[in-house]
Amino acid sequence: MTDTPEDAEYRARARAWLAEHAAQYRGAPDLDDDAMVGHSKAYTRAKWDAGYSGIDVPKSAGGAGGTARQARIFDEEEAAYNVPRTTASHLALAGLMKHGTPEQIARWGKVHWSGEGRWTQLFSEPSAGSDLAGLRTRAVRQGDKWIINGQKVWSSWAQWSDFGFLIARTDGSVPKHKGLSFFFIDMRQPGIEVRPIRQMTGAADFNEVFFTDAVVPHADMIGPEGKGWEVAMTVLSAERAGAGTAGSGEGRMSPVATPNLLRVAQGARREGGKTALDSAEVRRKIAHWYAEEQGVKHFARRIAEMVAAGAMPPASMPGMKIVSASRNQQAYAWLMDMEEYSGIVQDADWPEEDKYYAYLYAPIWRIAGGSDEILRNQISERALGMPSDIRLDKDVPFDQLPF
Repeated sequence: MTDTPEDAEYRARARAWLAEHAAQYRGAPDLDDDAMVGHSKAYTRAKWDAGYSGIDVPKSAGGAGGTARQARIFDEEEAAYNVPRTTASHLALAGLMKHGTPEQIARWGKVHWSGEGRWTQLFSEPSAGSDLAGLRTRAVRQGDKWIINGQKVWSSWAQWSDFGFLIARTDGSVPKHKGLSFFFIDMRQPGIEVRPIRQMTGAADFNEVFFTDAVVPHADMIGPEGKGWEVAMTVLSAERAGAGTAGSGEGRMSPVATPNLLRVAQGARREGGKTALDSAEVRRKIAHWYAEEQGVKHFARRIAEMVAAGAMPPASMPGMKIVSASRNQQAYAWLMDMEEYSGIVQDADWPEEDKYYAYLYAPIWRIAGGSDEILRNQISERALGMPSDIRLDKDVPFDQLPF
């Protein structure tokens, strides 16, 4: 899209601000994790002070009150810099904006966009992963607060988070989907213990989280009591949309974006002076991945336009994540094949840009936001109208379930 004169003026201002400020926040591999968190928060705060965080979000929700076009322009310019992404979770914001009160939106929106705190999602449990509604973490009301006891698992970046968004059981006398409530919780209190889980990448992004009489003010319940499942579904829709575009080439170009796949194939030398791109099979693979990449990109934009217009995402939306997660995992494996043994050598300063690291990390997108199997069930039942799985516990009060 060609810039209007107003767009061009905004782009020039954004470009000048980034040129002056972004360099000090570039990726710094010598920083440890704790220092990187502070680095990221500082950059988010600098953007917020300048009006570049939450650009198209109303000022009443902590944003800058600008336009979606301005937000896209800034994203395009920012992509040229290796700066931290926002520390605030768009998933927490998704639930807040749809289900929160004006007072909650004003308070937590500022926390979100100004970089005051990092967020973690507190959904999955050891016995409630694919069947999230079977969760056992309890919230019991005492006056104007709720007391939380239980355990969560696979909580990303919980060890560096200031706040969490939590779904817990507040009523066990009704069927499992109906007795849940949704909370924002302060992760810095003494009743919360976080234990990192070491992954095959060597990193520890995921965590177990234990709650022992942790406290949440009633004012931090998002949505009505017992309606937490609806809030959680809003959050999961946003997560699946984000996971569906992960690594697809939006923003900072992914190693598995099509231009990079072409570049690698052109540089992979084979016998007789040929390159990998001379192979019809290689060209077929890249063409197939390009079609998937473009399909995901345009589907994601269509969904964003639908949601912005007040419509619900289509029942077929999980297909975007299934396609993208599979595509990216296959493409990272292919990059390893192209580089042969040299593929295991880190060739960048930033772990996320290291293709071997990304290859080991890629399988998480087949699980995050809903496993492939669960999402295929959803498409079959909700989009295609096929018969549902047999669910014997659907109408049974949770406290009467045999486990």
